[in-house]
Amino acid sequence: MSAQISFLDGTYTLIHIPLDLYNTFLQPILRVLIPQTQSLRVDGSSMHHEDLDGLSAENQHGFLNISVTPLECSIVCHTSWARNVFDAIVSSLPAHKSRAISGLTESYMILSVISADLDAASRVLDLSSPLALAGIPIFFITTYYSDFILVPSRERHNVMDALHDKGFELSDTNASFVISRKNSASHHSASPPGTPPPSNNDELQSRTFLLLRKRNVSPRVDRGLELVQCSGRDMSQLADAYGPRASVGRHAPTDNRDAWIENVDTKFYTAVVSALISQPRFVSVTLARDDPPSLLVDKSLLPMFGDSIVGDKDAILVPIFLDLVNLPSEVTGIVCGVSGRLVHDMKMTATSELSYLSTARAGVVILPEQQCTRALGILKPLLEQE
Repeated sequence: MSAQISFLDGTYTLIHIPLDLYNTFLQPILRVLIPQTQSLRVDGSSMHHEDLDGLSAENQHGFLNISVTPLECSIVCHTSWARNVFDAIVSSLPAHKSRAISGLTESYMILSVISADLDAASRVLDLSSPLALAGIPIFFITTYYSDFILVPSRERHNVMDALHDKGFELSDTNASFVISRKNSASHHSASPPGTPPPSNNDELQSRTFLLLRKRNVSPRVDRGLELVQCSGRDMSQLADAYGPRASVGRHAPTDNRDAWIENVDTKFYTAVVSALISQPRFVSVTLARDDPPSLLVDKSLLPMFGDSIVGDKDAILVPIFLDLVNLPSEVTGIVCGVSGRLVHDMKMTATSELSYLSTARAGVVILPEQQCTRALGILKPLLEQE
């Protein structure tokens, strides 16, 4: 098994927005989604490029995730965008509403995982378990091509040590690690902050569900909600298909590639904006440098996207929601504990599919519809109150 793991540049913020405040934050969400809107100040003067932290030379985000689910709206963005866009909105709210917004003071780094050699059934477990066993809290985001893991910025060295200690060989090249896993047991745990590590595999497994039971976490499926995982088109492929964008006017510059709009599929972004405005039941869009946009979306919204997306639009996925609002953000092991139990009890093979989406205060296990019923049959007894 092998994977390439890279630390993305910069620090990131994970923001929780209650659904009853979603409309209040829709405009700043769109400002972040379309960073070209930040190229001018309110007074019309140009911003300096250094003011746009977290963007590439083409003014595209190094990483951004916007997720709207039946439980919350959750944003992962570069800390400078959280500070410059969201802070002012939060400060303008009445005190009881501003207290409902969380995460703005936390700082995370993001691990980008390219794991083409890992089968889908065990990928989430294998990537998260070394960190969970080391007591490092994580958030996990599966996308169409890659996986991304958020860990507290203060844990950078512990992350490196944990991967090494669990049988991974790390080769440092340009802040990237090519990781080949040697023979080692794969463990999974759930521990509140300050709890000593488990002593054996049974304890590791039982802690996950004991903690969830104590906090009254139960699996939930929303009737009729079906998802599709797909991708926006690669801009290089679009350029090959349609040729370079023609300049407008005799004296127009021949190369304006620094402009955000010249480097994105405007049809895809128009559809994302339309979906966010539509009060969606579920949409999660992930933008990452060197990856085409990734979309996990309510099937009923697909007509908005037309031919701007690629992927198997008939492969229906069903989300199982775990509301983690009663758990501290520092809790460890939920991702690998839940996924590990499902992989084991469902006897998943290399052809099985399992994805995971961490939002600010929830976890979403994503399975093909035919496997969802089996997964609920496993999780519900484990989470019932004794």
